[in-house]
Amino acid sequence: MLVTLDPRDERPLYLQIVDQVRRALLDGTLRAEDPLPSVRELAGQLVVNPRTVSQAYRELEGEGVIYVRRGQGTFVAPTIHPDRRERRALVRGVAERALLEARRNGLGVDELVGMIWEVAAEDEGEGSPSASAARTGEEGGAA
Repeated sequence: MLVTLDPRDERPLYLQIVDQVRRALLDGTLRAEDPLPSVRELAGQLVVNPRTVSQAYRELEGEGVIYVRRGQGTFVAPTIHPDRRERRALVRGVAERALLEARRNGLGVDELVGMIWEVAAEDEGEGSPSASAARTGEEGGAA
């Protein structure tokens, strides 16, 4: 599992770790019963205090996303099967952060949305199926 922290992100580091684990579950990088790095191992990789990783793991454990097997490590819960609701929550979080950042920079919603479409068109090409589906809210575009 690859976790990266963004020093420009104003959210606490532990929340960034929580979000990275959730994202890995949604994109299939992590699956039920997969092991997670130990607290010390992940803290060393990220160059953060082990308490930061421990706090993230506690939050995920409290949500039932992960569990600890004493003496064996930390694992993704066997009941985790990402669904549409979880994907919607992830998309909402991304949207909230984008809107907050836009407002901090004096940008309006219409300007932000317009630029997102422009960037998406550049990345995917105007006529791509995913760009068209996103505009109409079909599967693969809006969650």
